Amino acid sequence: MDKIIRATAGEGYIKMAVISARGTVQRARDIHGCSPTAAAALGRTLCAASLMGEMMKEENASLTIRVNGGGPIGSVIAVSDSRGFVRGCVGAPHIDLPLRPDGKLDVGGAVGRDGMLTVSRDIGLKEPYIGSTELVSGEIAEDVTSYLLESEQVPSACGLGVLVDTDCSIKAAGGFIVQLMPGAPEELIGMLEDNIFMMDQLTTILSEDGPAVIFDQVLKGLEHHIVEQCEIGYRCPCTRERVEGAIACVDESELREMIEEGNPVSVHCQFCDAVYDFSPADLRSFLKK
Repeated sequence: MDKIIRATAGEGYIKMAVISARGTVQRARDIHGCSPTAAAALGRTLCAASLMGEMMKEENASLTIRVNGGGPIGSVIAVSDSRGFVRGCVGAPHIDLPLRPDGKLDVGGAVGRDGMLTVSRDIGLKEPYIGSTELVSGEIAEDVTSYLLESEQVPSACGLGVLVDTDCSIKAAGGFIVQLMPGAPEELIGMLEDNIFMMDQLTTILSEDGPAVIFDQVLKGLEHHIVEQCEIGYRCPCTRERVEGAIACVDESELREMIEEGNPVSVHCQFCDAVYDFSPADLRSFLKK
């Protein structure tokens, strides 16, 4: 079961959330046919969006992360609802790069570093709240950390990881966000920095030990309390009715042109593997409406 676990520590000055999302990232990889590098980029972004989306309190809120660093895989997009259920896509999912000298996937090279990370929060108002920061590395976690500090003024640390097996399946995926509340003592900051620097590789913890050990290592020396646990997953809200609504908004002349061609129209959702077929008769009914 994919899940987000939340905890507090340091007498309430520290809030931390851990996500375990192997199945979610596997679903995304299967839908888009991602290469290992693209799967890692998309998977990390999905995990970040899920963690941040689940923090939102408004029931029908949504959060979108868009990363565009000018790299060969193009834009990486992840959308989360307020329960942490996510969907996403990547511009060029089949692009792959050689491993870095340290043997790790070159996510930063695929994403690129010349661009922005943009976060849009839609809480049902007329306009969403949009914030953005320049990319730090294209590795996603460092970029999310920078965004939280610069755009939202919250001292944070983010770790994200996707482990792709030799058969290109997802062996582990997940991450964490730890945040300091206003007034946190300086010694807590130092402890967290040291613990994060010394912790084991994130994907190793997720694949061999489980998410609970991430709390133990990041919050080493601090008593922590689990306050919430919720199930998350890959979920797309598209329906035939929504697609019908979109087609009905197409310019009338363009709709007539499609009808005159006499061929059925297929609409493929960019976030999932759903395909919606519409006959010329369906299109004529939209024109009448």
